[in-house]
Amino acid sequence: MSDFPDAVAEATAAMRGLFPETPLQENVFLGRKYGMRVFLKREDLSPVRSYKIRGAFNFIRKRLAEGAEGPFVCASAGNHAQGLAYVCRHFDRQGVIFMPVTTPQQKIDKTRAFGGDNVEIRLIGDYFDDCNRAALDYAEAEGAVMVPPFDDEDIIEGQASVALEALEQAPAGVQFDRVIAAVGGGGLASGLTRYFSAKGEAAAFTLVEPAGAPSLRQSLEKGERVRLQGFDNFVDGAAVGQIGEKTWEVLRRYAPGDVDLVAEDRLCTTMIEMLNVEGVVLEPAGALAIDALKDIAPRERDGKTVLCIVSGGNFDFERLAEVKERALRSEGLKKYFVLRMPQRPGALKDFLTLLGPDDDITRFEYLKKSARNFGSVLIGIETKDPANFAGLMARMNDKGLAWQDLTDNELVGGLLV
Repeated sequence: MSDFPDAVAEATAAMRGLFPETPLQENVFLGRKYGMRVFLKREDLSPVRSYKIRGAFNFIRKRLAEGAEGPFVCASAGNHAQGLAYVCRHFDRQGVIFMPVTTPQQKIDKTRAFGGDNVEIRLIGDYFDDCNRAALDYAEAEGAVMVPPFDDEDIIEGQASVALEALEQAPAGVQFDRVIAAVGGGGLASGLTRYFSAKGEAAAFTLVEPAGAPSLRQSLEKGERVRLQGFDNFVDGAAVGQIGEKTWEVLRRYAPGDVDLVAEDRLCTTMIEMLNVEGVVLEPAGALAIDALKDIAPRERDGKTVLCIVSGGNFDFERLAEVKERALRSEGLKKYFVLRMPQRPGALKDFLTLLGPDDDITRFEYLKKSARNFGSVLIGIETKDPANFAGLMARMNDKGLAWQDLTDNELVGGLLV
């Protein structure tokens, strides 16, 4: 452990030939909102808009020092691919990046732009597991070097440079009482926690996972690594089926209560708020640490200073409509109903009289069918106050309408957005 800070310092110094340190910024808006001093470590402002470039750089730097020539290989549909591409171009080495066929074109294009002629992209399989298997087979057959996304000592060491920079950048007299960081495979969290511990820093850690992919939380509860049978990949930068083997050895000392699970819909409210108020574009994983501020107990806020690691900002704006939709649902401002409405002239007009002054119809689907007395209507409604829905539902009941709230039905929700 005592050698770890020196190794991280060496890795960080070497990185300065690739990119400058990312900013540490105090955020006044968040500080006032939560009653604390809040500092953001802006990894979304790295050259590839995520911290992943750090681990990839350190891993390849060390392999080159050992005489490896490449090619360097990875399987990724996101930030790890972009980090590897950027580093391969920097060192003028060849990289082969395997991506699922289902990877959005925007991510493919960005990876190609970062790597240029130094990177070959291969689209294999519909799912990551198929893609990863193909990458491993290629590396074995060609004698190439596989670059893991998180479960490697050199990757962890590279990600720990985030901690070194944050501590060096902290204003004079500022000491962090708590550090909040997202957890996917655990590379970033392992690096942060190891470095803070080795430097004798007393900050408490809140590790954050998406509620739909609680790999670390379930592992801590069971006392061993758990492989999730299924998980929600909305937070694609932090949703993994199993915590890493090496990262588990670092993080297993934490209690389940140290892991905050953030609901995916609630996370979207933070993404929208940071975009609208602060002009900061965050990917879902990059918003996890900020969203977790909501879960700090009021008694633990007064006079405290918190460091949030903003892990990434690679957001595809084609997803914005979904993010806005999920944010509205989380805040109780939007609902979907199916109504059984009589098939007669004036029935719709009668229903409209039930709406309040702040209720707005955003979706309406109805097809009149012959030889039926009633038909089904799908209707989406937005309002300005969640309490308005209680009044609307009461009025629908008084009117004798048969209706069903579909808002929280995941299967239907996937069809509507």
